[in-house]
Amino acid sequence: MKPMTITEKILARHAGAKEVTPGELINAKVDIALGNDITAPIAISEFKRIGAKKVFNRNKVVLVPDHFTPNKDIKSAEQCKVLREFAREQKLTHYYEGGEVGVEHALLPERGVVVPGDLVIGADSHTCTYGALGAFSTGVGSTDLAAAMITGELWFKVPESMKFVFNGRLRKWVSGKDLILHIIGEIGVDGALYRAMEFTGRAIDNLSMDSRLSMCNMAIEAGAKSGIIAPDAATKAYVTKRAERPFKFYASDEDAVYSEIREYDCSQIEPKVACPHLPENTKNVSEVKNISIDQVVIGSCTNGRLEDLEIAAKILRGKKIAKYLRLIIIPATPFIYNEAMKKGWFDIFLKAGAIISPPTCGPCLGGHMGILAAGERALATTNRNFVGRMGDVKSEVYLANPAVAAATAIKGRIAHPDEVTK
Repeated sequence: MKPMTITEKILARHAGAKEVTPGELINAKVDIALGNDITAPIAISEFKRIGAKKVFNRNKVVLVPDHFTPNKDIKSAEQCKVLREFAREQKLTHYYEGGEVGVEHALLPERGVVVPGDLVIGADSHTCTYGALGAFSTGVGSTDLAAAMITGELWFKVPESMKFVFNGRLRKWVSGKDLILHIIGEIGVDGALYRAMEFTGRAIDNLSMDSRLSMCNMAIEAGAKSGIIAPDAATKAYVTKRAERPFKFYASDEDAVYSEIREYDCSQIEPKVACPHLPENTKNVSEVKNISIDQVVIGSCTNGRLEDLEIAAKILRGKKIAKYLRLIIIPATPFIYNEAMKKGWFDIFLKAGAIISPPTCGPCLGGHMGILAAGERALATTNRNFVGRMGDVKSEVYLANPAVAAATAIKGRIAHPDEVTK
């Protein structure tokens, strides 16, 4: 049997094949089919239009109304109502709303809904997040989601794989967010088009699960089909106490074929900032320190996890945010919200002058809870900074990690964390 990458092995298993080859079209069984309050209503409409009566497996179709919740207006309430009624009708095991809902790509790993070795599709481009667990996960359109909800299967073109090897030790304040921004800045927003981005190396081995999830989350910003990290002891420790189902670890063969291999020395990578209006427009934070900021957002499926809030709390402790600046902190799930509160971080945030939001995607997509006016600038730990992404088309969004975000909130301009922690 020919050597294969971790991506090819997972796809082969789900296609019932001994091996697969990049470029090959396959039909594969899915373990999880995910939809949210923006994309699932279309899928549900198609499901009914076709005449389908039951989902293929009520345990494997997952609905998470997270983008506009708590409902911001009548239209968003109607969207969520569609999900709620369908979940009730189909008796779906995994439907989350109200006090249970969290940002989907933080919620599913936390709840053990996605496990290593899975094939996951979601009608949301950042479904690639779950590659951090050693799963093949990718975003699809709403009609593809409808097909998967009915049949439990979907067609795929096997992607080529690119390997990104990170050696050395991370510098202070550098996280997985900076590593992926560094890559995107180098190869561009289409540099991994329809490829699987495989992250490996000693530095990746030492990354926390939160940082790995953050890194795989933004594979789509390089145009990738998926991002993936081979599971290891850290993955096992994370999933064993959470997994709802048996899981399987896969790893690439030593002589597997890659379309490209890139190597990096982490000791040379500084905290990064992606400037408007593309994630590829990256600079070192030291190069952009004189840009004033009106709003800072710490949250989203990229950086709203416990580790992210801990870093922000460490920097904000005993300090005040800049006058006329808004700091919005959004814990990504109810569990993260509760843990941050119990650890006393909410006291730090509130005393600093922050606004704490319930779990939601909110401002990341220009939804609610922090929309920008014309001429305003935001620095956010989110994943996209396209024109009009967070509000008016004449606003600007800069992307950075939580440490840079917290420092920026204090200074009122883009700042290196060292500026406020020395």
